[in-house]
Amino acid sequence: MSIHPRSLEFLRDVDVRLSVELGRTQMKLRDVLSLGPESLVVLDRMTDELLDVLVNGKPIARGEVVAHNGRFGLRIVEMTGDETAKEPAALPETGPEAETQE
Repeated sequence: MSIHPRSLEFLRDVDVRLSVELGRTQMKLRDVLSLGPESLVVLDRMTDELLDVLVNGKPIARGEVVAHNGRFGLRIVEMTGDETAKEPAALPETGPEAETQE
């Protein structure tokens, strides 16, 4: 069953939530409760890593923070997808080389 792109035209005006994830961390509740002004929370992402762009919680792209007219913006660098479905499955090695690795 294939769906013609025009048949999905009505979905273009549906509102979705787009968010950008800067990073994550795990903390004990006692540490969260002790947070206050001047507290520092170190995240799991390096400063030169791309940020995840999520639509309704699902990753769709990666990008980098930019400044635009005094506001934060995001430049999309790459679109994400199901890369595992695109990669061919690894084939088992055959031939004389495979026999000597046992």
